[in-house]
Amino acid sequence: MSDSDIDDTNRRRLLKGAGLIASGAALGGTALQSNAETSSSIKWDHTADVVCVGSGAAACSAAISALESRASVLLLEKMPIPGGTTARSGGIVWIANNSLLRARGIEDGKDDCLRYMARFAYPQNYSPESPDLGLREEEYKLLESFYDNGSKMIDFMQQIDAVKFKEFRMWNVDRPAPDYGDHLPENKVPTGRPLEPIIDSGPVGNGLDLARKLEKYLTDHKVPILVSHSVKDIIKDDGRVIGLIAENGGKEVRVRANRAVVFGTGGFAHNTELIGLHQESLVYGSCGSAAATGDFIPIAARAGARMGTLHQAWRTQVLLEEAVQNRVLAGGTFYLPGDSMIVVNKYGKRVVNEKRNYNDRTRVHFVYDPTREEYPNQLLFMIFDERSLDAFGGNFPFPVDRRESPWLISADSLEELTGEINQRLEKAAPETGGVKLDDSFSEKMQKSVKIFNKYAKKGMDSQFNRGQHAYDREWHLLFSGMRKGTSQPENSMPNRTMHPFARKGPYFAFILAPGALDTNGGPVINEKAQVIGAGGEPIPGLYGAGNCIASPTRAAYYGAGGTIGPAMTFGYVAGLNAAKEPVSG
Repeated sequence: MSDSDIDDTNRRRLLKGAGLIASGAALGGTALQSNAETSSSIKWDHTADVVCVGSGAAACSAAISALESRASVLLLEKMPIPGGTTARSGGIVWIANNSLLRARGIEDGKDDCLRYMARFAYPQNYSPESPDLGLREEEYKLLESFYDNGSKMIDFMQQIDAVKFKEFRMWNVDRPAPDYGDHLPENKVPTGRPLEPIIDSGPVGNGLDLARKLEKYLTDHKVPILVSHSVKDIIKDDGRVIGLIAENGGKEVRVRANRAVVFGTGGFAHNTELIGLHQESLVYGSCGSAAATGDFIPIAARAGARMGTLHQAWRTQVLLEEAVQNRVLAGGTFYLPGDSMIVVNKYGKRVVNEKRNYNDRTRVHFVYDPTREEYPNQLLFMIFDERSLDAFGGNFPFPVDRRESPWLISADSLEELTGEINQRLEKAAPETGGVKLDDSFSEKMQKSVKIFNKYAKKGMDSQFNRGQHAYDREWHLLFSGMRKGTSQPENSMPNRTMHPFARKGPYFAFILAPGALDTNGGPVINEKAQVIGAGGEPIPGLYGAGNCIASPTRAAYYGAGGTIGPAMTFGYVAGLNAAKEPVSG
């Protein structure tokens, strides 16, 4: 559709009172300086019923469901290549009560599943006897919408042949992957919810394959995807969103949305100003797209949106020295490999189950000590021996050849390793606030190793229950696969996630810092994916999904695909509802 599709009478009525939103400062950013325009001065460069911003799982799902609802659709992507953070992901989607579970006769009942989701997402509020499980009404409705619509989204995508999915299985043991909260008593279906995309030739694909499948469906159906178009602001008419202002090659572009705009633009993991203002601790690096700079935060603020949490993120640990060099990372330390390996803080003490999932494990960095007035776990130290490096080399961050990793710290003894770590910390001091090891580090770290060695021989970690739950054991098998050609024997200990350290060196270390896949905070949406205004009512014509909005699942990473599952589901919901909006004007 173009300007010629709107007659002059309709154009005058449409533009009466239209103008850019000029009030409201951006949260942590610089507010776009814009002036209200006269109705006769706006000229639309592009027009569609539903305009989607972004090109990852959330935005593309919205575009596809709107398209299949007989709306004309257009996508705007600020990067030169579509795909967003989805294209850098594993491509897994976590979907409750999916058709593959049902086909196997597994009942993933709504009541039980909602209890698992509520318990994991809101542990501080969860009340199993409450009708809303202790959650506020709007929080409960979001989880309910995720459950109700996730399986519908998967069926929809498969029925229209946009993307086919299969059960995600641990390929080395050929079993369904356990959820990240598989051990919680509320989780009655601890495996089978994660699904992975199937590529055309049959094998399963990754995030890039998923992004390409979604993109291909849109381009095959003649949906324009305008790359290198960075959205700067929203255009409203009498309180309703009717379009966008974008920039392409320094030129201002006006895009008319007859029915609605859907934002699926990602978080702000690479906006250091917003990170410094809103994150509870530093995010040193992210494996999210470089485009994840929080563009929707100031735009939504100026539009009068109610802001939800901004301190949350999908977490992963990263190698400090690598992140300092370049915060846009190829990947994080999602799963810490090795069995003769522990993680300690600046005081040499173990502080976490090293085999816990990356999102929850990373949150231990944010523990605050009110007596010392510090974050003792701001940086953590992964300590291991020759066995782990040799046996599991090639499982990141372990290199196959130790000369390949400039971040690997080595020494002949644990005492000497302490000195080597301190030297690295001294170099990184400008980026860490001067974190250094406590004087007691060497002594207490060696004590931690001795205690761990006893646990490994017994097969029971009395401190953090490492290896007790299916998640620890099965994901360890997947990401601590023994290197072909290693001289190390198989782990013969009763708990294969633990093995005693060698009595003699060399010993090794990595410096771990908190990072993120992406942030997941921003404007609040409701169960229909409508962006909520400051007064509690939806902003007409404005929708959101994915990491650019306040996460409907809060910080809970339910299992593999815990980010893309909600993104695709609420993108799907947004597209359906956006297509039903009345034509403005």
